[in-house]
Amino acid sequence: MATPKIFTLTNLLRRSRRSISTSSLYFSTQSYHHHRHHHLLHPTFPPSNLPVRQHLTPYAFLFNRSLSTSESANHFDGDSDLSQADLLSSAVDIAGTGEISFSTGEESILPVRVLISLLDGYHDLTGFPWWLVIASSTLALRLTLFPFVVLQLHKLKRIGEVFPKLPPPLPPPLSGRSFKDQLTLFRKERKALGCPSFFWFFASFGVQVPLFFLWITTFRRMSLDHHPGFDSGGIFWFQNLTEFPNGVLGPIFPLLIAGLHYTNVQISFQKSSIGKVSGLFGKLAKYYKAYLEILTIPMLFITFNIPQGSSVYWLTNSSLSLLQQLALHHPDVRKKLGLPEKVPVAKAESDDRGKIGVKETNQPGVHGGVSVQDLSPKDLVVVSVKILANGHQDRAIQLLRLALEKDPEYVRALLLMGQTLLQQNLLDEAIEYLERAIAKLLVAGHPTNVEDVDLLILSSTWAGSAFMRQGKNEEGMAHLERLASLEEPRDPKTKAHYFDGLLVLSSALYAAGGKAQAAEHLRRAVAYDPERYGKFLEQCENDEDDFVGDLVSSRRTDS
Repeated sequence: MATPKIFTLTNLLRRSRRSISTSSLYFSTQSYHHHRHHHLLHPTFPPSNLPVRQHLTPYAFLFNRSLSTSESANHFDGDSDLSQADLLSSAVDIAGTGEISFSTGEESILPVRVLISLLDGYHDLTGFPWWLVIASSTLALRLTLFPFVVLQLHKLKRIGEVFPKLPPPLPPPLSGRSFKDQLTLFRKERKALGCPSFFWFFASFGVQVPLFFLWITTFRRMSLDHHPGFDSGGIFWFQNLTEFPNGVLGPIFPLLIAGLHYTNVQISFQKSSIGKVSGLFGKLAKYYKAYLEILTIPMLFITFNIPQGSSVYWLTNSSLSLLQQLALHHPDVRKKLGLPEKVPVAKAESDDRGKIGVKETNQPGVHGGVSVQDLSPKDLVVVSVKILANGHQDRAIQLLRLALEKDPEYVRALLLMGQTLLQQNLLDEAIEYLERAIAKLLVAGHPTNVEDVDLLILSSTWAGSAFMRQGKNEEGMAHLERLASLEEPRDPKTKAHYFDGLLVLSSALYAAGGKAQAAEHLRRAVAYDPERYGKFLEQCENDEDDFVGDLVSSRRTDS
């Protein structure tokens, strides 16, 4: 009777390989542990209402089909010495030796296999159910990454302190500088000031995102391969971690995950000044926030199509992200970690108004209680001048940057920024702003408007002085000689600035050996104001070395 046995067993193997269903898994898991020792007395058959390929399609309960044993029963006759119990035992033995595979046939990559091995070891060591293994291992991962997150925040803090002192990475319009030279200058100044790499902005993304995909892929692989214990390793409504969300309680995981994502986005931006930031960066930040909010919708659909084992990880990870954000927003936690305190936008603006004196100013368009962010570029420059008069250069620079964000071509703000940076001995940055102002004024030729002429004289004078202090006499002379080509202004204030510029030009010519030309310009200045410029002409004609020194002292007093 060997032939019926072989025929029947071959039939069973063919059916097992063809179905590769959850009902087949029943033989290799439940029957293996329970029926191996009791099949002779109480042979047990898999229930006929188990869903087929439930691990491939969400809500597979809509497409169930039954598994019948009638086909194999037809091959038994009364003389056969092969009982149903013997057949089941043989099938279990074959499945136990690995001859029947119930995997999806996909080859796992090495990192996934390594992580599965580590999780198996953790599971065997602790004896935790799989849902707790997933949650606790996710917690361990986030705790491991937390010092890296804190380090990134410290680096970003340093970047925020140094960035206002850096020149722009791209050359200003009409500055005449190449992208290569401007970028070289930017890198040089960044290293000199000890500014960390800007890649720190993407450090967290570059580490956490790959790890997120590795872990969620690992749990998906374990779920689809029906990893031992996953079919009963859950709790509450997700007892089977290999299943996709289904039934009345199926949407719980997708809704929780999508809701946590949206909440995390709101918390990330709620205490920032994103709503008040102007210019390109403000628009980019708003677009990025909108993108993250819209991402909630596809995320909701994605979570309906991943196994519940992966959903447990995703939900745990999102919950820990929320807790981390709340902790990092707490003042006591930030103080312990050495991070700057996050001040709410409304409070910060109120403090700024008190510091810069917006409430006290009577300038047009500036009223008590008006936010600094709502001031026009002109009003911001007026306020910054008041602050500079009180010696608060750093605060003035912040307001001037805000004015230039609102109007990057506002010449008066460019000039004042250049002068302020020059007083702080930040020569390269000062030259950048001053040359931007000059380029804007000369875009249509030499200006004729009184105000524009005055701004051109001041910008050229300060730019020439900055180059001279760097030892770049040729570049400085190019700006200073522009003054000599201008007609003598009629406006009293502009005329005073004009002759001050000629004084600086005379100093540069004298230092370069052009005594005669220097004396010629000084005579024009003396004719305008003998008391102020007479001593400089006398020193120049007498070849006294104090000429340049007295000029430098005079310029410092004027600044």
